[in-house]
Amino acid sequence: MIIYTNDFIELLEQNGTVLLQTNKAGFPLKEIDMILRQYPRIRLTNFAGLKNALVTKSEEPVEIGKWLPNIELEIAKDQMSASVFINEPIDELKNNIEKITSDIDTLLTEHHICHGIKELQIEQLKPGKSYVIAEGTPPIKGEDAKITYIEIPERKPIIREDGKADYFEMNFVLEIQEGDWVGEKTRAQLGVDGMTIFGDPIPAPPGHDAPLKYDPKSIYEVEKEDKIILYANKTGVLEIHQGVIAVNNHLPIDGDVGIETGNITFDGSVTIKGTVGTGYSVIATGDISIEGREGITGAKLIKSESGDIFIKGGIFGLDETIIEAGGNIFVKHVNNAKLLAKKEIVIGYYSIGSTLSANSILLDENKGKIIGGEAVAKQKIVTAISGNRLERRTALIIKNLNRQTIYEQIQEKASLLKKTQEEIIDFTSKIDRINANKDKLNAQQLQSLEDLKMELERKKAISKEIDLEIKLLMNEAKETGKEEIVVTKFAYPGTIIQIGKKSSLLNHTTQGKFRLESGELNV
Repeated sequence: MIIYTNDFIELLEQNGTVLLQTNKAGFPLKEIDMILRQYPRIRLTNFAGLKNALVTKSEEPVEIGKWLPNIELEIAKDQMSASVFINEPIDELKNNIEKITSDIDTLLTEHHICHGIKELQIEQLKPGKSYVIAEGTPPIKGEDAKITYIEIPERKPIIREDGKADYFEMNFVLEIQEGDWVGEKTRAQLGVDGMTIFGDPIPAPPGHDAPLKYDPKSIYEVEKEDKIILYANKTGVLEIHQGVIAVNNHLPIDGDVGIETGNITFDGSVTIKGTVGTGYSVIATGDISIEGREGITGAKLIKSESGDIFIKGGIFGLDETIIEAGGNIFVKHVNNAKLLAKKEIVIGYYSIGSTLSANSILLDENKGKIIGGEAVAKQKIVTAISGNRLERRTALIIKNLNRQTIYEQIQEKASLLKKTQEEIIDFTSKIDRINANKDKLNAQQLQSLEDLKMELERKKAISKEIDLEIKLLMNEAKETGKEEIVVTKFAYPGTIIQIGKKSSLLNHTTQGKFRLESGELNV
């Protein structure tokens, strides 16, 4: 078939290829481009052959390209779309709208495309350009599970001034009654299936599930429609440890701890509306809140094994009082006492002649004072003032470990955790085997079973404690190199600034952020 001819050349189509016959040499190359624009069905594939063929009269036609179908269909690999290319001149498009529309429909039918077909405005199409003719429907992922827990007020002390006196306030204990709502989960939802342009379904992924983290001994769940709702199984105080919500045992004491109560030892949290008398102790596994405005004077020991301690008033330790927390300590002020916390010590106003030890020690940046004694932290110490005008010796110390030492400790803990978890699996397996024949056990064997269960719970508690220690060490490793001592107003002479093995005794008043820079203390 002759596509085009003039005195110089002929363009021929033969079996889907385009041939160039040169009858007379010298036809300008740039005019070939104009001819190709008139015939969109020609796709040039051999430019070098075309260029050479124009120079001399040819004995045989030279293949220079392909003769494209008037309509091409291109299908995406993911079968989610198809595009058409109309390889007809503009005049042909405008004059043959119905035929081209019919040809497109036929092409779609031949390729079994039946979903998401679009209607094209043929008269507006341009030759050789791609137009989407069909689009699949992508699947819609299901909604993820949504978990909501009862809001627990942040344990953040607020120092406020009413014009007469300063006082220390905190929402420390959230009391819960048996049957109270404490949380819920809306289940993950199924997604909406999609479809390819061929009508094949595409399964939609369901939403991601998420576990409810709660203590099954103190909280139970109820399934309602598409929700799982958590309720308190007993009256107590709501707490979250390592992301697990629980209702802890709660011992409220309306008055003071003293002659009438004796020393207090309790498995759970303790709230004392009054104070703790001289020489008396309070030891609890959970949080301890002492809410008397007068604080405590001369108490012997206030210890929370795994929780926080809040003392609304101050501490007058008389060099006898020890406050020890597995979590944080919050107190208005402290005089001549020893405070030890695994996490933070937060002091509202001042510490005088006391020993403070924690991961971080934080006093108010505007009015906080550390006068005398020593404050020893792993990461950070913040105060407005250290020491006093009388140059009372005051030590601000960061005892940091290098990363290598911390990583070695993490490896040791990880090894111990693995061993403990293996023991838990072993105990669980033994208990399951014995439970299978529980009906045949005598009294002594039943007691042995209970002993195994108790040991299993003890191992689980140890595992949780080791896991927490590893997380704390990992955080410590992450913060290594960021240690700092911040004195926002006055660090008086007599203040010792120490980070690691580097220390300096101030002989003049200064302030600032003290760090190790290039291995040296920037004092």
